[in-house]
Order: sequence, then structure tokens, then C-alpha cells
Amino acid sequence: MSHTWTGGHATPVLCAGVSSESEHMVATGAEGGELTLWSHDGSPVSKLHLSADEDVTCVAFSPSTPCMLYASHARTVSVLDTRNLKTAVTQLADVGEEEINWLSVNESGALLAAADDSGAVRVVDLQLEKVIRTLRKHDNICSSVTFRPHRPQSLVSAGLDMQAMLWNLPKVRPLWTFSLQEDAHPQRAGQMFNPPLAHCIDAASCGNVFACAAEDGCIHLLRVSEDSRLRERGMFKAHSQGASQAHFISFLSHPYWLATGGNDGLVALWDLGEDALVANERKRKNRKKKPKARAKAVSQVQNQKQQMSGEEAEAGGASSCSETHGKTVPKLSFNHGEKVNWVCPAVLKGKPSLLVTDQSSSPSVYSLDAL
Repeated sequence: MSHTWTGGHATPVLCAGVSSESEHMVATGAEGGELTLWSHDGSPVSKLHLSADEDVTCVAFSPSTPCMLYASHARTVSVLDTRNLKTAVTQLADVGEEEINWLSVNESGALLAAADDSGAVRVVDLQLEKVIRTLRKHDNICSSVTFRPHRPQSLVSAGLDMQAMLWNLPKVRPLWTFSLQEDAHPQRAGQMFNPPLAHCIDAASCGNVFACAAEDGCIHLLRVSEDSRLRERGMFKAHSQGASQAHFISFLSHPYWLATGGNDGLVALWDLGEDALVANERKRKNRKKKPKARAKAVSQVQNQKQQMSGEEAEAGGASSCSETHGKTVPKLSFNHGEKVNWVCPAVLKGKPSLLVTDQSSSPSVYSLDAL
């Protein structure tokens, strides 16, 4: 069962974000420039119209300064202070070459990345308030971008060109590019083919595991090594129609819980802790904790295995594929009934929850207490 938050919007809610404070502050953006700030119990705290004719497409809080909120509308990013939401602190004009789809702020709060319809990712120095890098490699709309935890100069992006890319600043070319088509299922007889257009990409708190929600209804998983090389990939069928959202949850029993939402109206929670790809990441982390003498021996074995893997692995674009299609099932699922615009994990009133937005003007909240 869910309950709805009312009184905050008059138009469909497109996006949501939550601050990193202990009592989470929630922001939602909607069509027609509507921005609303909510308390953790679902009461509207303040409202602001950023623009009369531009939708608020994404909101993102600063991890280092939770009162700082960034909201995109058209090509502009408004900088807001949640302690006084009567007007924007400043507006960063022309951050996007075209309409901005996604915002991400790095852990230090110094950089903001914006993905836009031109396919570009533009990086903004928030102190200088200007674009310092334009990352241009996607051949179609760049739908999503996120900074990697513990690596404030590294980010991953995905787009409707079916590509996922890993970037390290200040380089302006990706370290690697991976086509989701490599993992796509062949078309079955009598079934319409849905290409894996990438709608959303997120990074787990370890910074080395990524989940990408795609139009084929699958969640595509990628794992990189400490030197950022793509080592493994996997996938599982999550939705009967396009998967629009995929977000790791940091406040449950381990950091590899994943929340997804799709065009089929389903909201689901997945435990990826036992997935082969995630298990390999956990083994790698455990090896780092071994005593020095044993760690050295383990390192020698690893080096031998890497040498045996051949030149392809050394190229940085090679990876093994662990197909989990048909094996992974959700631990919780909710029939939301409407096409999902956004899924936002949050601790609300002290309880783990999912905030879900759709084409209505009222966000819905689902409790995760059943876990």
C-alpha cells in the first residue's frame, strides 16, 4: 500500500530528490516550472515557480551542503537555498546546449554535471559558476549522468544511443564506451523488438558497480576494476515494458539493493547482493583487507590470472558477461498502475521508503518495512 503527498503541485511531477541530512528534505519538480520542497512527513514546506513555460526536469541536492539544491529547466540550472526558497540564489544560464535531462553533484559539492538532449555532458565549476568541460561522445540524447562515489573526478553517463560511458576529468574523451546492444536479447517470433535505449544510470556506493535502466525492460549491470577498466557485465529482465528508473539504496542492509520503475507501472526492489557480478566486487574488497603476506600471495595469483586472460582484457574494453535473465526476482514489488517518471529512495519519518512520481500531481510513498 502507498500513500500520496498532496497540495504540492498542480501539474504532473517529473522528478524528485532527497537531501543527505538525517531528517531527509525532499524536493520535487513538475511541469510548468513548479518546484516544491517537502518535509519528511509529506507536508509542503515551500513552493516556487522557476519558469512559466519550462518544465523542471531534474533536482539534485549537494552532498556536502544539504541545503543547496539545483534544479534544471530547459537549458538553465537554478541554484537554490532550501532555507529560503522564495527566489533562486542564482541561475546558471546555458549550462545545457539543449534541454537538460539529468543533474548530478559530486561528493565534494564542487562540480555539477548536466546531461542534455544534444548528447553532451557539461561539467560546471560551482564556485566559478561556469562550464569548465563539455564531454561530447553520445550520438543521441544523453538521458542520465552520475558522479561515482569516492571519485569526485569520475562520472558515468548513458543515453538513447544505447551507450554507457565512463569519464575521468579533466579528459574530454571517455575511458571506455559500452554498447548495451551487446547484451540485448534477439527478437523473438511475434514479439516487438525494443532496443536498449538507456534511460537512467546509477552507481552503487562502492563506486565500481553501475546499473542502467533501458527500454528493453532490462537492468544492465556493469562492474569496473580499481583502475576503472570494464571487467564484467550482466543483465536481468525487470519490467515488461521500458525500464525508466534504477537507483541503488544506501540505507538498507547492504549497498546493493536496487529500486527500479518502469513504463509498465511496476515499482520493484531487487537484492543484488548475491548476483555474481556483485559477489565478485565483494570478493575484491575482502581481498584488500587480508594481511600483507597473504595479500601478496593473492596478488600474485591475480596477476597470473590477468596474464592468462590475454591482450583483450588489457585493452580496458573487454568484459565477461554474467547473464541473470530469468533468475533474478524482486524481493518487493508494487503495482503502481501508472507509468513511472521517477523513483527516489529516502528515509522518511525514520522508515526506509520509495518516493514515486508519475503523470499525476501527487507523489506516492511506498514503505520498505516489509523487508
